[in-house]
Amino acid sequence: MGQRGWTRARCQDSGVEPERERLWAELFDQLDLNKDGRIDVNELRVGLAGRGMSSSSVEELDFGEFTEFLRSQEKRLKLMFRSLDCNNDGKIDVEEIQQSLHNLGVEVSLEQAAKILESMDKDRSMTIDWSEWRDHFLFNPLHNMEEIAQYWKHSVMLDIGELLTVPDEFSEKEKQSGFVWRQLMAGAVAGSVSRTGTAPLDRLKVFLQVHGRTSDKGSVWRGLRAMVKEGGLTALWRGNGINVLKIAPETAIKFLAYEQIKKLMRGSKEVGTLKVHERFVAGSLAGATAQTVIYPMEVLKTRLTLRKTGQYSSVADCAKQILAKEGALAFYKGYLPNLLGIIPYAGIDLAVYETLKNAWLQKHTDGRADPGVMVLVGCGTVSSTCGQLASYPLALIRTRMQAQASIKGGPQVTMLTLFRSIVAQEGLVGLYRGIAPNFLKVIPAVSISYVVYEHMRKVLGVGT
Repeated sequence: MGQRGWTRARCQDSGVEPERERLWAELFDQLDLNKDGRIDVNELRVGLAGRGMSSSSVEELDFGEFTEFLRSQEKRLKLMFRSLDCNNDGKIDVEEIQQSLHNLGVEVSLEQAAKILESMDKDRSMTIDWSEWRDHFLFNPLHNMEEIAQYWKHSVMLDIGELLTVPDEFSEKEKQSGFVWRQLMAGAVAGSVSRTGTAPLDRLKVFLQVHGRTSDKGSVWRGLRAMVKEGGLTALWRGNGINVLKIAPETAIKFLAYEQIKKLMRGSKEVGTLKVHERFVAGSLAGATAQTVIYPMEVLKTRLTLRKTGQYSSVADCAKQILAKEGALAFYKGYLPNLLGIIPYAGIDLAVYETLKNAWLQKHTDGRADPGVMVLVGCGTVSSTCGQLASYPLALIRTRMQAQASIKGGPQVTMLTLFRSIVAQEGLVGLYRGIAPNFLKVIPAVSISYVVYEHMRKVLGVGT
C-alpha cells in the first residue's frame, strides 16, 4: 500500500481511546467508498471535501494529519458545546439553543428551537449531550447554528444607489482581525462599479424628479435620448464621479458612528447583539450622522447631474460657484427631508428583512439549513425596494430642493410648501416621479454589486 492510503488496522493501532476508535472506525467506513478495507487519496478527496476540506489539502494528507484533523475537529466542537451549555450541566436544551441564536442576532421561537434540537437528539430526551453533538457535526458538513446566524446578518452589501440601510453586526474577533475593513472595502468597490453601470438610469431619475411632467423628458427612452442629444454619450454619466466618491466615506462614517452608538445604548450591559428595534434606532442615528457629514457631496452630485454642457468645469468649480452665489447654507438644501427619509427607509428595510429571514428559518429548522445566495440576495433586494418605496416622496422633495438654484428664477420654497405644490399640481403620483428608472436599475444594480462584491471578497481574503 505504501504512502497511498491506510487500513482499518492502522486506525485501530493508533492508540486512541475506545470511544474515539469507534467513531473514527465509523468515519473510516464512510470514507472507504469501494469497501476494500483501505482508503486511497481519491477516496479521501471525495469524502473529506464534503466535510469542509479542499482537494489540495487532502492530496497531502497522511494518516497522522488525518488523526490530527479529527482531534482538532473534536476540540472545536467541544468548545462550541461548552459555550452553548450555559448552566454547565453537560447538556444543551431548547432554551439554550434559543438563547444562543438570540445572542447571534437570530430570533426563533421555542418551537423552532425544538425542531433544531430534534435534528440532533438521537435518544429523544429533548436535550443534546456531548456524544450526540459530536456525532451530529463530526459526520455532517459543519453548517451549524452559528454559521447560519452569521450568514443571515446583512452580510451581502447590495448597493442600489442608496446607503441608508442599517450597518452590519460584527464580532470583536472580526474587528480585531481586520475583517470588517476588508468587508467594507469590498462593499465600496462593488457599490462603485454598480453605480457606474446604472448611472444613466440614476441621472434620468434625478431629471424626472426635478422637472416632473413639465419636461419633455417624460419617459425613460425620451429622457435618455434627450440627454445624449444635449451632451453626447458621456452626458449619461454626469454626476457619477462624486456619487462614487462619496460611497467610501459614507460607509466608514456610518459604521464608526454605529459602533459608538451601540456602546452608548448598551451602557453597563454585557456585550451582545442588539435587538431588532435597537438596531433600527442605532442604524438610523448612524445613518443621520453619516448623511450630515457627506451631505454637501449629495448637493454637488445633484447639481452636477442636472448641469448643462459647459456649466461647470469640475467638481471644485461647481462647489466654488455654489459658495459664491448662494453661500455655505446652500450645501444643506433638502437636508431635512433627507434626514426624515432615513427613518422609514431603514425601519422598513430592517423589518422586511427580519420578517423574510424568520419566515425562511421557520421552514428550515433542521440545524443545517443554508439559505444560499439567491435567498439572501432576494431578501435583501425586496427589503431595500420596500424601504425605497416608503421614503421615495421625501427623496424627491430633497432632490428638488437641492436643485432649486439650478432653475433660473425658481422660488426657494420649504419642504412643506413644495410637498403641497406637488400634490396640488401633479397629484399623489407626482411624489413618485422618476420611480420607473429607479426600479429598472434595481436588478442590474444588485446583480453587478453582488458579482463584484464576491470577487472583491476573494481578492481581499474575506472568507465566507
